[in-house]
Amino acid sequence: MSIPRDAAPLVSVVICAYTEDRWDDVLAAVASVRAQSLEPDEVILVVDHNPALHARLRAELPDVLVIENRETRGLSGGKNTGVATAKGELIAFLDDDAVAEPDWLKFLVNGFADPEVLGVGGTTLPLWATRRPAWFPEEFDWVLGCTYTGREPGPVRNLLGGNACFRRSVFAVAGGFPVDMGRTSGNSRPLGCEETEFCIRASHRIPGAVFVYEPRAVIGHRVSSARQRFAYFRSRCYAEGLSKAAVTRSVGVADGLSAERDYTIGALRRGVGRGLAQAAHGDLAGLRRAGAIAVGLGAAGMGYARGTIDGRRQGVPVGAAP
Repeated sequence: MSIPRDAAPLVSVVICAYTEDRWDDVLAAVASVRAQSLEPDEVILVVDHNPALHARLRAELPDVLVIENRETRGLSGGKNTGVATAKGELIAFLDDDAVAEPDWLKFLVNGFADPEVLGVGGTTLPLWATRRPAWFPEEFDWVLGCTYTGREPGPVRNLLGGNACFRRSVFAVAGGFPVDMGRTSGNSRPLGCEETEFCIRASHRIPGAVFVYEPRAVIGHRVSSARQRFAYFRSRCYAEGLSKAAVTRSVGVADGLSAERDYTIGALRRGVGRGLAQAAHGDLAGLRRAGAIAVGLGAAGMGYARGTIDGRRQGVPVGAAP
């Protein structure tokens, strides 16, 4: 079912930027939103505590609402500032280093035809600086902020933050994204999971809340050469473990790790088996992909253990966050 344009709710698109190093990427992201088949009612570009970048973007993009992050430094603070500013009944988020396909917003908005749906997320594909490394398993595309192999269309526990749309009413009830999680411009560790915690918290507070994965809402996410290295892969997996520990401290272990357990048992086990089978048939890179899955799982487990221990030392009980 699709929503006719004249009946569609007001839609705001929020993009968060923080560095001039991504200048061309930010302009490309904005251009892709301008080219949508379903035109948004407003585009909001939130700049994370960088006055020079804020001034430059305001001058470059006079038809875009360019504002400064009024909350804590970081992606969550920027998103919360965008939500507080937005006029739309639906608020969509796009990463500053991503480009949306022309029907991206249309498919996100159509997903809200069911009034029980509170959030819709789409497919994020990697745009490699060169090409996919032979050792990089598709099951771990989440390392790059992309949709991983095995994610099924339909209801999901949580959306991926760089390609998602929420009803404004969710924020009124559940609050904003957690500012003690996620990426900050001053932290070299690639932390994340702010959208995971938010979706689970919203589900706790809104009975019957439904979040949906709509694979036709497609964006491409740029993958720099640095992110194609094995060292980044390992570091990002470790950071994911740290982030998941923070999520479980907020919403509990059962909800915080439910999807991860299923994915580990199913998709990742199949990925290892497929890699070994490919190696047996002459594709030796399959062995490297299977090894990368094992290393990634180990690194994530170590990060989770470290994050759990640190939380206990700080005296933060599981499920303590609001």
